[in-house]
Amino acid sequence: MKIWCCLCFGEEEEEEYKNRETMREKDAVLGNIEGESEEIGNDEAILGSENLRNEDDGIKFRLQLGEGSSKSTAEVNLDLSLGEPSSSTAVFGSDEIDRDSHSKRPKVHSLALDCDSFLLSDSFQESMSEKEHNNSGHYECLASDDNESPLMTSSSRMEEDENMSPEMDDQEIRMDLTDDLLHMVFSFLDHINLCRAAKVCRQWRIASAHEDFWRFLSFENRNISPRQFEDMCHRYPNATQVNINGSPAIHTLVMQAISSLRNLEFLTLGKGQLGEAFFQALTDCTMLRSLIVTDAILGNGIQEIPIYHDTLQHIQIVKCRVVRISVRCPQLQTLSLKRSSMAHAVLNCPLLHDLDIASCHKLLDAAIRSAVTSCPLLESLDMSNCSCVSDETLREISTTCGNLHILNASYCPNISLESVRLPMLTVLKLHSCEGITSASMAAIAYSYMLEVLELDNCSLLTSVFLDLPRLQNIRLVHCRKFVDLSLRSLVLLSIKVSNCPSLQRINIVSNALQKLVLQKQESLTCLELQCQSLQEVDLTDCESLTNSICEVFSDGSGCPMLKSLILDNCESLTAVEFSSNSLTSLSLAGCRGITSLELTCPYLEQVSLDGCDHLERAICSPVGLRSLNLGICPKLNTLKIEAPTMVLLELKGCGVLSEASINCPMLTSLDASFCSQLQDDCLSATTASCPLIESLILMSCTSVGSDGLVYLRWLPNLTSLDLSYTFLTNLQPVFDSCLQLKVLKLQACKYLTDSSLEPLYKDGALPTLRELDLSYGSLCQASIEELLACCTHLTHVSLNGCVNMHDLNWSFSVVRVYQRFLQNLNCVGCPNIKKVLIPSSAHFSNLSSLNISLSANLKEVELACSNLCFLNLSNCSSLETLKLDCPRLTSLFLQSCNISEAAVESAISHCSMLETLDVRFCQKITPVSVGKLRIACPSLKRIYSSMVPA
Repeated sequence: MKIWCCLCFGEEEEEEYKNRETMREKDAVLGNIEGESEEIGNDEAILGSENLRNEDDGIKFRLQLGEGSSKSTAEVNLDLSLGEPSSSTAVFGSDEIDRDSHSKRPKVHSLALDCDSFLLSDSFQESMSEKEHNNSGHYECLASDDNESPLMTSSSRMEEDENMSPEMDDQEIRMDLTDDLLHMVFSFLDHINLCRAAKVCRQWRIASAHEDFWRFLSFENRNISPRQFEDMCHRYPNATQVNINGSPAIHTLVMQAISSLRNLEFLTLGKGQLGEAFFQALTDCTMLRSLIVTDAILGNGIQEIPIYHDTLQHIQIVKCRVVRISVRCPQLQTLSLKRSSMAHAVLNCPLLHDLDIASCHKLLDAAIRSAVTSCPLLESLDMSNCSCVSDETLREISTTCGNLHILNASYCPNISLESVRLPMLTVLKLHSCEGITSASMAAIAYSYMLEVLELDNCSLLTSVFLDLPRLQNIRLVHCRKFVDLSLRSLVLLSIKVSNCPSLQRINIVSNALQKLVLQKQESLTCLELQCQSLQEVDLTDCESLTNSICEVFSDGSGCPMLKSLILDNCESLTAVEFSSNSLTSLSLAGCRGITSLELTCPYLEQVSLDGCDHLERAICSPVGLRSLNLGICPKLNTLKIEAPTMVLLELKGCGVLSEASINCPMLTSLDASFCSQLQDDCLSATTASCPLIESLILMSCTSVGSDGLVYLRWLPNLTSLDLSYTFLTNLQPVFDSCLQLKVLKLQACKYLTDSSLEPLYKDGALPTLRELDLSYGSLCQASIEELLACCTHLTHVSLNGCVNMHDLNWSFSVVRVYQRFLQNLNCVGCPNIKKVLIPSSAHFSNLSSLNISLSANLKEVELACSNLCFLNLSNCSSLETLKLDCPRLTSLFLQSCNISEAAVESAISHCSMLETLDVRFCQKITPVSVGKLRIACPSLKRIYSSMVPA
C-alpha cells in the first residue's frame, strides 16, 4: 500500500513521480526487499531524521493487502498506552496542554513532534518545484516509505484518490470505527505513531491529521528551513506550543511563528542569536504565557534587551549571553536568569513570586539588591553561586520581601546572616558558605517558620543550638570543625549528619523523629535523646561511644518506642547493659572490647554478636529470641539465658564455659560441642528446664559422665544424641532413659568396651534407633557382627576407621536370617578389611549405599544386593576381584584402584542400570578399555577416566 502525501507538482513532474511509484510497486510485488530497505534508508538520510524503524513499545500488527502474488504487507505500530506517554515525548515546560477545553474527547498527552515527515533537508527543499503552495488546502503529515515528498496539499491528494482504480481502492484496509471513536483512540498516540497510523487507510490518514493532535510543533535540534517552518505554521495555525531549540536560523523561525500562530502560548528556543526585533515583536503574541530561551546570544551584545509583555507568566533565560536585561511583565510569576552573563537586571514584575538568578557570576551586589527588592511578593529566591551577595542585600530583601519563604544562598562566601532577620523563611540552604559560623545561628533562630535547613560544607561552623518549632529536616555534612549539635523541634523528621570528624555532643528533642543515622562519627562521646517516636538508631563506627550509651536507650530514657539499635564496631564499649520493653533488634557486631553483656529485653528477637570474641559473661533474662549462637564467643565462661520462645541454642566452641543456666522451655535443639568444662549439674538443670529438647549434641564434653546422662530421662522427646569424643564407659543410662532415640553418635569413644553395646543386640534396647555411628571406636569384630546381625531396625551405620574390622563376611555361617532394614553402610578407612562378602541370603535387600573407600588392604568384593544404588571403592589400591549382582546400581567409584580391565568389564556387565563409572587414576584402564566398558554396559552415561595410555 502506498502512502500518498500532498504537493503541487507540474504535469511533467507528476508523470515522472507516478512512473517512479509504479516501478516501486513492481519491486515490492516481486519481493525486492533489499531495494525497499535501500529506498527507506535514502529517504531517512534525506529527511535527516532519527531512525524511524527503531522498535518501540507500541502495539504492533501486520496488515496484509491484496491477494495472491500482488499482496503486500505493512507493519503498523499503534502505541495505545493509556498510562504514560511514549519515550519519544519531550516535555515542554511544566504546564500540561489543554487542546480543546470544550471537547469531551481524551486529549493527546504527547508533546513531541518527532516525525521524519516534518524534517526535510535544505537539499530536498531546493529540489522542490518553485510553484507556490496551495495554502488553502488541508495538509497531512505522513511517514512515507519512499523518496517522495511528505508535504503535499490535500487538494492534490484528493485528486490522486479520485484517479485511483477500484482495485487500488479495495486494497485499503477498512477499520469499522466511527470518527469520534478513532479520534479518541488516536489521542493516546505520539506523533510518530500518528504518522504510522496514517498509512493504514484514508479514514485513518484524515483522522491522524486533525489539528487536535498537532497543537505542539517540536523541531528541537532539527534542520528545518524557514520555508518549511512557514508551511507548517500555515498548516496548523491553531498550534499553541512551538519548540525550535537548536534549529538553525532561530531568529527567522521564531519571527514566523510569532506572526503566524496567533494562539501561541508556549515558546521554546535557543542555541543561536536572537535580535532585538524578536523581543519587540513579542508584544504581538498576545496569548503567550511561557517563554524559554536556552544557550543563546541576545541582541548584539551591547544594548539592553527589553522583555515587555502583558500576559507572560513564566520566563526562563538560561545560560544566555547578554549585557543588560529589562523585564516588565505585570503578570509574570516565575523568572529564571540562571547561568546568564548579564551585569544588570531591571525587573518590573509586581506579581513575581519565584526568582532564580543562580550562577549569574557577573551580576553585582547592587544589581541583585535592586532587582529583588522590586518584587515585593517574592516567595522563592535562588541566588546560589552569586559571589557578590552581601548581608546588606539580605537585610534589604528581608525588609522588602515579607513573603519570602524559600532562600538558597549556597556558595555565597560574603554572607554571615548576622543582623539579618527572615522570619517567614521555611527553606534555607547555605551550602559551602564560608561566612556562616556559630554566631549565624542567632539570626537563623529568628526564622521561627523554618522547616528545612541545609548547612553542608560550612567549614567554620562549630556548634548549632536551635529551638525551632517547625523544623523538619536538617543537613550537616562535611563540617570539619563542627563539635556540638543541639536541636529542639517537636516535628523534626530527618537529621543528616555525616563526615563531621570533630562532632562530640548531640542533644535532640523531637516527638516526630523515627530514624536516626549517625554513622562514622569517630569523636562522638555524648548522645542525649528525647524522641518519643524514635524507632531506629544506627551508630555504626562511632568508636568513642562509652558504656553510658546504654542508658540512652534503656527504659526510663527518652526513647520509649525504640525497636532497632545498631552499635557495630563501637570498640570502646566494654560492658553493655540494656533494659528495654520495646527493643526487638540489637547488633553489636565487631565490638571487640565487650566483656560483659546483660539484656533484659522481653521482646528482643534478633541479636548479632559476630566478632565479640572477648565476651566473658552473658546474661539474657528475659529475651524474646528464637535462636542464639554464642559459639563465636570463645572466652565465654558464664551464661544465663531465659528465653520463653527460644528453640535453637548453639554453644559450640565455648571451651571455657563452666557456668550455664539455660531456662528455655521451648528449646528443641542444643549444641554444646567442645564445651569441655560443662559439668553433670549443668546438664541436670538444663534437662529439667528444657523438657522439649529433641536434639542434644555433647560432642567433646569430656566433663559429662554417666551420672549426668541419667538426667536424660527428663527429655521424653529426645531423638538425636551425640556423645562423640567423650570418655564414657557406661551407656546404660542412655539405654534406660532415651526410649525414643533415633540417632546415636559415638565417634572416637575409645573407652567403650566390647560389652558396652550388648543391650542393643541382646536386650533389644533403643527399639526406635535408626542411625548409629561407631566410627574410630575400639569395638571388636565379633561385637560389630552381632550388632549388624541382630539390630535389624538400623538403617544407617557408620564404622569408619575401625581398626578391629577385618572382613565383612555375611554368609549363613555368621549372619542369622532376618529381614534387615539397613540402607546405608560406611566403612571408610578401615585398614584391616580384606574381603567384603554380602550374598543374597544375608537378606540385606534394603541396602542402597555402601562406602568402603580408603581401605588399602581390601582385595575381594562380592555383592548380591538387589537395591544397591551407590558403591564407593575408591583408593582401595589392593582390589583385585570385583563381582557384582546389583541390578539397580547406578554409581560405581573405583578411583585409584589397581583392578584390571577384565574384572571391571565383568563386574559391570551384570549392572543393567549403571550410569556413572569413575575409573580415574586406574593404571590398568586405558582409553581402549573405556570403549570396551561402554560395550559391556550400554546403560553407561558418564565415564570419568584420566585416559592414561597403556
